[in-house]
Amino acid sequence: MAEEKLFTEFPPISTEQWEATINKDLKGADYEKKLVWRTDEGFNVRPYYRAENLKDIDYLNTLPAEFPYTRGAKADNNKWEIVQEIEEADPAKANAIALDALKRGATTIAVNAQQLDNANALATLLNNIDLNKTGVQFNHVKSYLDLMKLFLQYVEEKGYDKDSVSGSINFDPLTYRLRHNKFYFSQKEDMMQAVELLNMVEGMKNFKLINVNGIVLHNAGSTIVQELGYTLALANEYLAFCTENGIKPEKVASRMQLTLSVGSNYFMEIAKLRATRLLWSTIVAQYKPACDCAYKIRINTVASTWNKTLYDPYVNMLRSTTEGMSAVIGGSDAISLQPFDVAYKESDDFSRRIARNVQVILKEEAFMDRVVDPAAGSYYVETLTNAIAEHAWTLFQSVEANGGALKAIEDGSLQAEIEKSCQKRDMDIATRRYILLGTNQYPNINETMADKIEHLKKDDCEGLKTYRGAMAFEELRLDTEKYAKENHRPSVYLLKLGNLAMRQARAGFITNFFGCAGYKIVEPAGFATVEEGVKAAGEAKPDLIVVCSSDEEYATLGVEAAKQCKAQFPNTPFLVAGNPTECLDALKEAGTDDFIHVRVNILESLKKYNEMLLK
Repeated sequence: MAEEKLFTEFPPISTEQWEATINKDLKGADYEKKLVWRTDEGFNVRPYYRAENLKDIDYLNTLPAEFPYTRGAKADNNKWEIVQEIEEADPAKANAIALDALKRGATTIAVNAQQLDNANALATLLNNIDLNKTGVQFNHVKSYLDLMKLFLQYVEEKGYDKDSVSGSINFDPLTYRLRHNKFYFSQKEDMMQAVELLNMVEGMKNFKLINVNGIVLHNAGSTIVQELGYTLALANEYLAFCTENGIKPEKVASRMQLTLSVGSNYFMEIAKLRATRLLWSTIVAQYKPACDCAYKIRINTVASTWNKTLYDPYVNMLRSTTEGMSAVIGGSDAISLQPFDVAYKESDDFSRRIARNVQVILKEEAFMDRVVDPAAGSYYVETLTNAIAEHAWTLFQSVEANGGALKAIEDGSLQAEIEKSCQKRDMDIATRRYILLGTNQYPNINETMADKIEHLKKDDCEGLKTYRGAMAFEELRLDTEKYAKENHRPSVYLLKLGNLAMRQARAGFITNFFGCAGYKIVEPAGFATVEEGVKAAGEAKPDLIVVCSSDEEYATLGVEAAKQCKAQFPNTPFLVAGNPTECLDALKEAGTDDFIHVRVNILESLKKYNEMLLK
């Protein structure tokens, strides 16, 4: 059959023609500033890409299930495991949750193994669970060696086909060192356990014994490049140590798993997973493994907790949905999505079901398990994949050149670099360059959450700490809620004057601004005269008065409103919505206390007003 090209009736358009049209539409505006996005990862993303942008990318000529496995290790499907995380430590209760989850679509369970210190406890947890059909991940393990002895004995006694048993243990002493500023026993003893585990387990080729937790880096505020580069450097520490201690490289590599985050940056997360496989193959190739199994790294993805919010928690469902799609399209082997209430309570049947059903729908209704590497050929995704791979590889090489990941942890350089990224991300949230819907933008002003909180998890580890980006804003709003229970809810009066379009736009901006602290917004229809507005503001007895008008009218209406408000209510702060540079001095002289505009650090400003009003 002859190859048929589609859309041949349309003439080809050159890049020069596209650029000329774009520059014409920009009408003299700076192309780079308007259309080019500078990512936190350190590279630029252009507004569009074409086939010519892919000409130097070598891996594009490979198929799925071919080295370097950028496009995945599966040749004819995109199947993944739906993971149900179970935090319940009691074996009997956890078993009941697991059985229900498996009936409702889960295919792998991730369990809290704190109480699995004897054969009966393990048998209770796994009762009526067929390990030839269901994967199991063991987290929070006290002794990995003891648990694996119990698990191997259980598999033998039940007569399971060992090669059909899948799952992992969360053995990762390097990340433990990173989080706790110490090893569990000692560096030598902890690392030697990796060798003991690899020598202990024969068969069960689909059960992973070393799990590198890159998600810890993400939830501490790292960029995508840092998460990938440092995760691979940590993985390389295990590869190097185990091979130096007599384990063949293919045996080490094939027993490893990478647990990565998947966040809300949709296309970047897709590209990250594809770049992970490319770079893993590049690293493993240096060890000259005897089996291709070494290159087929299992990627376990867990949805971000960094971006989950306490307020407007149902938005977390939307976040989890896009995260699930990124993980699927990126080719993750196992996916765990966060319950929408993860920020303030233990999950329940409903929140677990909603999180699980996102994946069930992606698989059973969207059929996303049937297409291998669905992002293949996208100029944008392929370019992102290559850019992330290049920058993560540069970081990996830098870490290795300076002595490796363990040295970077011990001298604090790894933590310091993540802290820099963390501070930038926090500043982006504080200035609303990064939007957390319902928290630092478009809040549900009348929502209260204090009474719904069962617990707010705070990381008490002594080393690298994980957190949520919304926490600083949430603390402000919870303070407002606490104050309002014994006193009154701080109120903001919108004194709307002049130009209808501008006063409405600025009223909306102020509503969003102070709504993020949970203040009551008093918004009248607007006033024909300053006197009428000031009189109504006085009757409302607000804590703050904000005049909303146009820059041009602030020179007259704004100045007059400030004078009258300060004369009648000298102790009530008077604010201007906007930054009218031409009449700033006049407004200040009339009594204006503050200017609220898009360049203000909203977090610092709200902290200031909370300190002023919540007395």
